[in-house]
Amino acid sequence: MDTILNPLYYAVSWIIVQFHSFFSLIFNKDSGAAWGLSIVSLVVLIRICLIPLFVKQIKATRNMQALQPKMKAIQERYKSDKQRQSEEMMKLYKESGTNPLSSCLPILAQSPFFISLYQVLNKIAGGHEVGVLDQSLVDSARKAHIFGAPIASKFMDSASKVESLGATLTDVRVVTVIMIVLMSLSQFYTQRQLMTKNVDLTVKTPFMQQQKMLMYVFPIMFAVFGINFPVGVLVYWLTTNVWTLGQQMFVIRRNPTPGSLAFQQRQERLRAKGKLKEDPAEAEARKAAEAARAARQQPKRQPKAKRQLAGTGQPQAGTGTAKKTTLEKQQDEQTGAAKGKQAGSSRSAKSGQRKGGPQRPKHPSKK
Repeated sequence: MDTILNPLYYAVSWIIVQFHSFFSLIFNKDSGAAWGLSIVSLVVLIRICLIPLFVKQIKATRNMQALQPKMKAIQERYKSDKQRQSEEMMKLYKESGTNPLSSCLPILAQSPFFISLYQVLNKIAGGHEVGVLDQSLVDSARKAHIFGAPIASKFMDSASKVESLGATLTDVRVVTVIMIVLMSLSQFYTQRQLMTKNVDLTVKTPFMQQQKMLMYVFPIMFAVFGINFPVGVLVYWLTTNVWTLGQQMFVIRRNPTPGSLAFQQRQERLRAKGKLKEDPAEAEARKAAEAARAARQQPKRQPKAKRQLAGTGQPQAGTGTAKKTTLEKQQDEQTGAAKGKQAGSSRSAKSGQRKGGPQRPKHPSKK
């Protein structure tokens, strides 16, 4: 392993030494600030070099989201034929120009540097020379503490090993736990921001469920593996998480996924600034809808005094006409009922004359 990664050990250690030489002009060369900022600068340099891969990752992620309905249809159509299903999937990727592995490129490209830094810090903790770090630089790095914890110490280190680095086990564990929590929270918020703001909510696909699962899995993985990372590696990973979060916020604000919440918010901002060029028909329809909404009048609620007057039947002031009292209404109802009864009796009397009145004489032959 060391033989394969030995060139990377030299590259990582050389970059750290160059940044350390610069920060030694500002801070003490044996301080945690000089060595810690050197690791942070290493992260920034690597992430700047990975920006083209990050752009490819964004495009690949969007293409995968757009292809999810077609992929689901292929899976349903060829569910009993896995080989044909794989062939159709590859054909779909080729036609759309999508590479499923493109979304993992930044992580894969970072992995060799991450492993190299991990091994370099382990060598420093053991007091061994590594890469371009000679013994004097190794001794200087061993003395560097970040908030009381040596950059080469781990959460799982024994008390004797931590004491040999000039620190206490309590300081090391407190610092590492805080950094692991921050590292996990930053990873969780980054994934949650992607799920809530930059996903097309009009299309429900298995990809969304996968991303939702990763939102909880990744922070747990960082928390579990973080206890075996040296403090310097935790600094590296926390810095790269914060960089990813800021980079993603910038992309979501400036170039969100169509159909997502962030896309709607961006459209509203551009419309408010007058920079959004809309289809004339859509603009007219939107204006007509807003005008109709504004013209729609809601019934006004009457004051309590008017409601009480209406209930008692007394005339309201200012109306110009007097309303009938309750007694008059009752009399009208009784009069109407009496008229209805008389009409009914007259109808029954007429029918009674037909039924019970004088009958026609029967024919003599029928007597």
